[in-house]
Amino acid sequence: MSIRNLDKAFKPQSVALIGASTKDHSVGQVVARNLFHSGFKGPIMPVNPKHRSIEGVLAYNSVDELPIVPDLGVIATPPDAVAETVRALGEKGTRAVVVLTAGFGEGGSEQGQQRRQQLLDAARPYTLRIVGPNCVGVMLPELGLNASFAHIAPNKGNLAFVTQSGAMVTAMLDWATPRGIGFSHVISLGDMTDVDFGDALDYLGNDPNTRAILLYVEAISDARKFMSAARAASRTKPVIVIKGGRFAEGAKAASSHTGALAGSDAVYDAAFRRAGMLRVYDLHELFDAAETLASAPQIKGDRMTILTNGGGLGVLATDALIGGGGKMAELSDETIQKLDKVLPATWSRGNPVDIIGDAPGKRYADALQILLEEKNSDAVLVMNCPVAVADPKDAADAVVRTIGGRRRPVFTAWLGEGAAREARALFAERGIPTYGTPEEGVRGFLHLVRYRRSQEELMETPPSVPDQRPADTEAARIALKKVLDEGREWTSEPEAKQILKAYGVPIVDTRIADDIESAVQAAEELGYPVAIKVISGDITHKSDVGGVELGLESAEEVRHAAERMQHTIYELRPDARIDGFSVQQMVNRPDSHELIVGATEDSQFGPIMMFGHGGTAVEVRRDQTLALPPLNMNLARSMIESTRVHGLLEGYRGHPKADIDAIARALNMVSQLVIDCPEVAELDINPLLADAHGVVALDARIKVQQPKATGAERLSISPYPKELERTQALSDGTPEFLRPITPEDEPALRAFFRRMTPEDMRLRFFSPMKELSHAFAARLTQIDYDREMALVAVNPDDPEEIHGAVRITCDPDNIEAEYAVAVRSDLKGRGLGYLLMQEIIGYAKNRGVRRITGDVLAENRAMLQMCKDLGFQSKHAPDDPQLIRVQLPLDQAAE
Repeated sequence: MSIRNLDKAFKPQSVALIGASTKDHSVGQVVARNLFHSGFKGPIMPVNPKHRSIEGVLAYNSVDELPIVPDLGVIATPPDAVAETVRALGEKGTRAVVVLTAGFGEGGSEQGQQRRQQLLDAARPYTLRIVGPNCVGVMLPELGLNASFAHIAPNKGNLAFVTQSGAMVTAMLDWATPRGIGFSHVISLGDMTDVDFGDALDYLGNDPNTRAILLYVEAISDARKFMSAARAASRTKPVIVIKGGRFAEGAKAASSHTGALAGSDAVYDAAFRRAGMLRVYDLHELFDAAETLASAPQIKGDRMTILTNGGGLGVLATDALIGGGGKMAELSDETIQKLDKVLPATWSRGNPVDIIGDAPGKRYADALQILLEEKNSDAVLVMNCPVAVADPKDAADAVVRTIGGRRRPVFTAWLGEGAAREARALFAERGIPTYGTPEEGVRGFLHLVRYRRSQEELMETPPSVPDQRPADTEAARIALKKVLDEGREWTSEPEAKQILKAYGVPIVDTRIADDIESAVQAAEELGYPVAIKVISGDITHKSDVGGVELGLESAEEVRHAAERMQHTIYELRPDARIDGFSVQQMVNRPDSHELIVGATEDSQFGPIMMFGHGGTAVEVRRDQTLALPPLNMNLARSMIESTRVHGLLEGYRGHPKADIDAIARALNMVSQLVIDCPEVAELDINPLLADAHGVVALDARIKVQQPKATGAERLSISPYPKELERTQALSDGTPEFLRPITPEDEPALRAFFRRMTPEDMRLRFFSPMKELSHAFAARLTQIDYDREMALVAVNPDDPEEIHGAVRITCDPDNIEAEYAVAVRSDLKGRGLGYLLMQEIIGYAKNRGVRRITGDVLAENRAMLQMCKDLGFQSKHAPDDPQLIRVQLPLDQAAE
């Protein structure tokens, strides 16, 4: 990830257009016209040896002749000239280009791929950033810069729009401009040879003129970079995304249930959700969501009250709310009694609150005031259908007066034109979310619900994994290696179960039998009743070919079942080799539910976890959800709660509630198995039985592969770096256990800071602070290990007792990292601060960071002395005499 030199692309002070033209309707001519007539204040220098002037401005024969170094080069030359043009600009000092030209490998052209590599080679020596090629360009309304060949210039505003598709730029401008929607940036990324979504998100996430970021995504080029940047940006402002190609037929064919069910769009959906982004499905919804998130107040839940002057509107809104996953608020008896006093006797006496078609403004105001006090409701949708006997504008005025200057969770939907248009303008002027239909109003509310949930998931502190036992990773790796060494693609069922057992997933005792008599002997040893299943590397789903027999009560039944199995398989699959049978005890758990837990690899996002309703009808039910590992208990529970089977797991009609923690724990363990073992290509546990007593894996299989990278490198979200764990001794010999911080550490971190003196808190945070808030502590513990690192020193005998903490936060270019360190006040003077700093300095050097910086209060002499001892250079901060700026070039760091 990198934002290096992106300011030259998105805040240029001068521009050169190479390939400027006067030929009507050519790209060079359209771009020149847009550049010269959009209000850009800096120099614009056209380059074309065939023209004396472009748009009345002197043209230059070549880049070399340009009188000044342009911040940004815009290239509209034939493709074979692009690489040399980039090289010439780089030599001159330009550090960013927008390449509009196509012909760089679209569609797999070998010649185009060669041009692409030449383009990258030309830019690399100068760290010159490339937007494109094959893009429409960039538009920066704040600067009056339109470096594109779009036919419409965007309005000035505070939304940023980033897209791969050039056609989407023009379609969006056609839609947004007449509606008065404005932009801080419009960026067409094209083929993303260099600058991609991750770079754009990093830049725009820190741009003060951008209130929300809108994305049109077709494909992600670097999943980890994208996820890291998206999670960072989503913490600071709304990121709203449309994904093109939702129903592409190109999903990878897979032989496991999980692989078959994990379609590419579902994977993107999981990624967007994990990043805290809001996904929408069309342009109208995109801008509606952006405006709603900007203007509506925060909401606490998903319960809505509907206030309307038309019963039909209430029905439509109710359908949209329930269909979208929201809930109808239940009005209290007190609220109904209050409404009885101000509404006609014929009002609906429930939710939706139908105040009858002739409702004047006062009736709207009286009803809305009461509904805003209803504690069982999280928001109110107020609707108006035009009628001859009441004025829509009068009703709108009443709603505005009732809300007053307070930010209340009120949404409006005024139907029709004329007076309705005037009412909607009034609402928009007052910052009240307003829509043209009931469905749009409900959708606006649900955008807030989904966004709130995603933000909560980003900031939620997960509990520790209950009864977590260390995994036997070595045993699992040995078993997987054995399968690979034997040239097999799949483990047998018993092998898969032993691998799961190594990670703490409960399994049924299972024996392998080479032949029928061995199966009978295994059944006798296990005790009846038993189940037997065929073992064959050629058969994916055993039950489809009669390869499963259940509830066998005797040796004779086992023998006959195995013989039937052999005969049926021979008839249905004569090509399949039978390697033997697995024999296991029948599990008698009458209230249990059949679930599926799986993992597969996506070509872009790497390992993916799956959970859902299992059994033989898993593909028919299609009740599954996906998530990106690594998981924690909250993320695992969120997966469970997002399926329909969750309602059954919660218990019903005498059936006890299942042990949800046990299911979540199994998901966590499988997630860790996938992280630790890159040999796992696909995995199915189906069924995983779950009831009030826990879970047990009845059947499992694992597809293996030769590892192409470590487990951590395969993931799109950097996992917990266990390799940084170590025990170190302090100067007095006391051992301290050092490890990376985890989200589960939030309570311990807050307790740690509560044991610091007020003076130490002031020196650490530069202002008086009694304790950390949940939000602040969550931000300190829920870190992206790709961007920052925090180490905690804990009591080896009590892992929840933190003695000290140190962190660095790296810039997106991994050049500079800012440090912070704290030691519990009663443990100072034992060398723990030095130890923590030395550890984080060593980590930064290994990571390739060039320098560590920090700000220290001038009165904090102990910290300044430690920095001096460690090799930091110091000077007074230019903007604050109370602060000392310290810096450690890492090639000078003390070992």
